[in-house]
Amino acid sequence: MINVSKKCIGCNKCVPVCPFAAIQLIDRKAVINEACTLCGACVQVCPVQAIEIAREEASTRDLTGHKGVWVFVELMQTQAGDKHPHKIRPVTFELLSIGRRLADELGEELSAILLTDKNAGFEKELGSYGADKVYLVENPELYEYNTDIFSTAIIALAHRHKPAIMLYGATIMGRDLAPRVASSLYTGLTADCTALAIKDGLLLQSRPAFGGNIMADILSPNSRPQMATVRPNVMKLAEPIYGKVALTVREDIKIDKSLRRVKVLERELSRETGGAKIEEARIIVSGGRGMKTKAGFKQLEELCRLLGGVVGASRGAVDMGLKEKSHQVGQSGTTVSPKLYLAFGISGAVQHIVGMKSSDVIVAVNKDPNAPIFNVAKYGVVGDAHEIAPKLIEALKKK
Repeated sequence: MINVSKKCIGCNKCVPVCPFAAIQLIDRKAVINEACTLCGACVQVCPVQAIEIAREEASTRDLTGHKGVWVFVELMQTQAGDKHPHKIRPVTFELLSIGRRLADELGEELSAILLTDKNAGFEKELGSYGADKVYLVENPELYEYNTDIFSTAIIALAHRHKPAIMLYGATIMGRDLAPRVASSLYTGLTADCTALAIKDGLLLQSRPAFGGNIMADILSPNSRPQMATVRPNVMKLAEPIYGKVALTVREDIKIDKSLRRVKVLERELSRETGGAKIEEARIIVSGGRGMKTKAGFKQLEELCRLLGGVVGASRGAVDMGLKEKSHQVGQSGTTVSPKLYLAFGISGAVQHIVGMKSSDVIVAVNKDPNAPIFNVAKYGVVGDAHEIAPKLIEALKKK
């Protein structure tokens, strides 16, 4: 329920920001009609805090109208010269893959939520990975990500269509957007999930806890939608069904640019030498404490150049200053899933294994034959990484 108190001064700031034109100014007072979805955009801009939303207690909420699994479609900028300025971030397809299984088990629809300035036929890709429906919001204000703008649109859609489950990638964007939406919808959020399932009709959300030493299973029986962010590269990607196109539902949501509280004055893209980001790399050569020095990591960098890969590092190596945090693989770093993962001098702490165990082929080199890394490796070499890495480099150069 939404209320306008006597403090209202008739400033008119709330009228243009309402996505559904549900506010009128009558006798210098804001009047809110039945089109209101409780999105909270008006509350945000009211300068005298005259608008308040009264939330129901969780135990008294009617949850029967909430149906369907939603996946937020995260777009990223393409390189200069590409035909379209945006493309879908791969984690979206991973979420659709697990979302398809969840929706099938519930007997409900899987929907993708697409916010963009211009649709580039994304429904074809989204449909091929399992989406039944795409809720599309097109607006020039959606060209680049902004917390206020994006959250207002999603909150409005959620109030209108009442999903049971909402999934986001645990990316920079997803970790910023999901908490804002959850707070406004007065629901919970489980962050950095590594597994999802259905249990007694509820979303079972699993994530590492206590430094990765245990897995916590979380249920949200009294709130909707059930919300989670999911780490990239942990959900198995389904085989796409090309030719399957999702039904596009165009949503008319008014977005006022005055909602923006942050303005980007300048943007600079920084690309590291070597090309691909570690989360997108097909080959990763990682080093741990066993590499001991930066000189040791220089060998791994040379090996990377020969293989066309990206250098990774364990948390121990990063803490020693041997490599930058952006290269860290593991629970407190980046989860990766390359075709080939080479681990030199990494013992295999649980936190590190969580971040790389889904790699197709893992090759481990360690002096300790009892190192935990060998438990997940397909190929293991017991030996000194400082001796084996140069021999491997020499062999590759000969070929």
